[in-house]
Amino acid sequence: MAYKPNFTHKKKRTQHGETFWDAEYKNPTHLKLSTKQSEDLEKFTRWVLRRKREDVLDPKASVLDVGCGNGRNLIFLTKEFGTKGIGYDISKAAIAQAAAASHKMPIRYTARSIAGTLDVEDNSQALILDMMTSHFLNKADRTNLRNEIFRTLEPGGLLFMKTFLKDEDLHTKRLLSERPGTEPGSYIHPVMGVAEYVYSEEELVTFLAEKFIVHKIYRSHQHSFHGQARKRRTITIYAEKDRFQ
Repeated sequence: MAYKPNFTHKKKRTQHGETFWDAEYKNPTHLKLSTKQSEDLEKFTRWVLRRKREDVLDPKASVLDVGCGNGRNLIFLTKEFGTKGIGYDISKAAIAQAAAASHKMPIRYTARSIAGTLDVEDNSQALILDMMTSHFLNKADRTNLRNEIFRTLEPGGLLFMKTFLKDEDLHTKRLLSERPGTEPGSYIHPVMGVAEYVYSEEELVTFLAEKFIVHKIYRSHQHSFHGQARKRRTITIYAEKDRFQ
């Protein structure tokens, strides 16, 4: 019997942007929103400790999450390592959940877009998380965010980035063909109605290497089966701001 992917076609939402995310955090119908930390982030922390970079995961260290959602990853880092945190998210509902879940923890949250200037000091963050967030930005704003991350990281500070990967992803190929955005490499999300940009590995590594030292690259697998699309493909990158720059 031929394999048939078990996909459910979801009704297109009328909310876009902040309105969509507020509705989703209050009553999720499209996304599986978890309060448990990301397994990819846990894996990253083990890599940090193996490299004897405890300074990145230290009570003196500050971590900025540019798309913190309900705060689950900042909360994990604070509970596990004692770090301080700063969380940005466009959704006021997500920020409210994050604040309630981390009461009395040294984490401060702001409901805002990550486009534009980040409201943190130069060379002040030991670690910055960009997890499935910056692909919603246009080219100019993605470039600005990369530069802002570089500005705010301490020399030797680390960037943990996870985003969708275009290479060999059948979902992306279909979306780029059927729902192209105004920017090459982007499409209009069929549920959210907003543009998303998808990198190839070469594009993303080249983009980050203009500012950072790229240490590790992980690509997700099991994105197709017998030629049929399964999960979306993702790429995770560990990068460092050169301590001598």
